Amino acid sequence: MKVLLIKDVYKLGRAGDIKKVADGYGRNYLIPQGLAIPATEKTMKLAESIASKANEKRAILSNELKGVADILSGLEVDFIVKAGETGKLYGSVTPQMIADRVKEIKGLEIDRHQIATEPIRMLGEFDVPVHLTLDLIPEIKVVVRREGEAVKPQSTKAPSTETAELQTAAEEVEASTEIREEAEA
Repeated sequence: MKVLLIKDVYKLGRAGDIKKVADGYGRNYLIPQGLAIPATEKTMKLAESIASKANEKRAILSNELKGVADILSGLEVDFIVKAGETGKLYGSVTPQMIADRVKEIKGLEIDRHQIATEPIRMLGEFDVPVHLTLDLIPEIKVVVRREGEAVKPQSTKAPSTETAELQTAAEEVEASTEIREEAEA
């Protein structure tokens, strides 16, 4: 079955695209949800106008959500959970739990369906993508720790190159003054 997409559909295409899909997927999901219409001669003429309108809406939406993406891209979310000896969790960290924690920390309302991950069932650090739009996909760092474990102190950052250069220059000046003092004495 060929359909004309009215809205962007994740992993299928953008609005205005004509796609061939399984009959059941088209009849039972895409068309009833208002995501597509059957591709006929009349509707194929509408494809360009639908695509241009969708591009305008997509650009406006991307501009609006750019600030949200900047906030989310640097975000680290911690979860303290019970886990077995092998690091397997008693339960899981779900996308809904991640969305709730983001709302708690930053006050941003994110739908759990925008968080593209399966429930996390192991200890560790995970980069989880958040689908704001088709083009805007920031990643949140999710850290899952065992209950009762001490939080590792974050390693101090290595001195920047400027600091290292200044320190080297200062050491050279000290060495040269010592050599001068020895030569004068």
